[in-house]
This record gives sequence, structure tokens and C-alpha cells, in this order.
Amino acid sequence: MFNFLSILLFFFFFIGSAFADRICVQIIDGQRVYTNLCENLKKSYKPQKIHQYKTVSGISRQELEKIVEEKSRFYGVDPKLIKEMIREESGWNPNAVSPKGAIGIMQLMPGTAILMGVKDPFDPVQNIDGGIRYMKYLLEKFNGNFQLALAAYNAGPSLVESLGRIPNIAETQNYVRKISLRYSGSSPHYKIGKPIKAVVLSDGTVVYTNREDLYIWIKQ
Repeated sequence: MFNFLSILLFFFFFIGSAFADRICVQIIDGQRVYTNLCENLKKSYKPQKIHQYKTVSGISRQELEKIVEEKSRFYGVDPKLIKEMIREESGWNPNAVSPKGAIGIMQLMPGTAILMGVKDPFDPVQNIDGGIRYMKYLLEKFNGNFQLALAAYNAGPSLVESLGRIPNIAETQNYVRKISLRYSGSSPHYKIGKPIKAVVLSDGTVVYTNREDLYIWIKQ
């Protein structure tokens, strides 16, 4: 027993020493990432320069919507939801870059782009594909609750999962609220014609909605 434990400890010590400078764990966009970029993954990740994706930057809105519809059907995600997300994320601009470093039409954070295997986040086809796959993952993670999935897309899945609700972050709440209201109006999953209720938020903003479930979580 002693010899076995000695050999085992030696094995882990040797392996750990050999790979200590090769593999490390980074928490990027709320996700655990195993990588050999051990200094700072966000700094190490450098998207391709503009001249490398210039040929796709002039793609038309109609072409982009067609890509969204095809990719959404392939991955089993409602294209209407993805379109509303893109409208809120980038306004259909494949070259958009947020102050926080989110990139492209679906505003993928660098860590998320790496996790989804997106090599060039400025390429709208790659970006849309990665964004839809990430949203599919979030929808499955939160049992089809698209509002929690939206919150996780915006604020990170770890935070939403730990709270079990939409975080009290103004940006995230506004993000979920805007997309939910637009998506619900075009989605067959929600009935139209219920009484409209006024919800006064903590910042004084008044929201009018006929969605009972939306009313409930806004009030929380």
C-alpha cells in the first residue's frame, strides 16, 4: 500500500511539475477554461485584424437574417429570439466591439468565442454559429427558461445559476426586459389580450406589460 501511494504521489508530482507551465485554469465570462495561455486569457486573445474580415463586413441584413434562420433551425433554437438578441446586442453590425470587449454581431466575449471554437469573431457566419450554440447551451442549462438564458448570456451563467433568478443588475434586467417584450409579441408561446399592468421599478421606470410571468419577475 505504501509503495503504491508513493508511486502515485510521485506520478502526480512529476506530471504536475512537467505541465505546470503549460496548463492552467482561467475563469472567463463565468466559465472554467483550461488553457496554456496562463498569464491572462483576455489579453492573450487577439482577434484578427480588420483587413482579414473586410470581405464579409459588407454582408447585407437579408443575408445575415438568412444565416440566422438556417443556423437556428439546425441547432433547434427559435430564430425570432436570436434576431431580437442581435438587434439588442449589435444592431446587426458584424464589426461591433463593446467597451467591455464583446465582439461581432452577437457580441461574443473573447472567452466565450474560444469556448465555442470561434476563430474569427468578426466573421458573421462564425459569430452567429457560436452565439446560437452558446444560447442553446444556456437554454438547456436553464431548462428552456429563455429569460434566465438571456440573463446568463448578458451577465454570465455562473451568476444566474447561483442566484436562481435574473440578477439585480440594471443592464441585465433591461436587456432581458427589452428582448422578452419584443420576442413575446411575435412568439406563439404567449397569449395576447391579457390585462395590461404597470410595474414601477426601483429606479422609477414604469413598465407596462400584459405578460403575467414577466410582471412577476420584474416585481421581484
